[in-house]
Amino acid sequence: QSGHSTKRLGFHQDSSVVNKFQQKYWKTKQTFIKATGKKEDEHVVASDANLDAKLEVFHSIQKTCMELLKVIEQYQRRICLLSQEENDLGRFLRSQGSQDKSRAGKIMQASGKALCFSSQQRMALRKPLCRLYQEVETFRYRAISDTWLTVSRMEQSRTEYRGALLWMKDVSQELDPDTQKQMEKFRKVQGQVRSTKASFDKLKNDVCQKVDLLGASRCNLLSHVLTTYQVSLILQVFHPPALRCSN
Repeated sequence: QSGHSTKRLGFHQDSSVVNKFQQKYWKTKQTFIKATGKKEDEHVVASDANLDAKLEVFHSIQKTCMELLKVIEQYQRRICLLSQEENDLGRFLRSQGSQDKSRAGKIMQASGKALCFSSQQRMALRKPLCRLYQEVETFRYRAISDTWLTVSRMEQSRTEYRGALLWMKDVSQELDPDTQKQMEKFRKVQGQVRSTKASFDKLKNDVCQKVDLLGASRCNLLSHVLTTYQVSLILQVFHPPALRCSN
């Protein structure tokens, strides 16, 4: 009796090892299918249409946030360069104009003051731009990164689920209802499909909710920060600082 128990234990252990090996095999096969762009079951693909649409939105948010950060960096650099050039030219014109007592000298001084003023206006925009950059960068590091982690887990789960479907399809093609061993194998695979589907469905729902929240958060963020930037622009136009040239 002890010998029979040992044999049964060994059989179950072997069966478990084989089962895990087969899971990995079908998961790897599904990964290969996805990587090579081979056609998948149209019904399975169609069932994820809403999820894939959400993923497109997520990738768009991810991409445009990176592009916005790059544009803000370039904008700030160019503002600094242009402001410095304007200030240098303004100081030069004022200096030369002060030495010229003719009408041309007065025009040079007036032009120099205008350039210095323009330089100060540009530099005043750096503060709201820095705020915009910091807010978008924080949004990318926190909200987008968190969503990306959930998306990664979901994609892993989707691969496992679709791999299990491939496995069940393969087993179904060889299924003989009169053979108990094959029926047991089919039920095991069926259980694997149910398990992976439950995990995938949960993560799919999490991704859809997070992407919706991410889109709303980005909208609120940009609305708030860009309003601050717009106000700064208006203040610079209608409430200019005192005219002076930087040393």
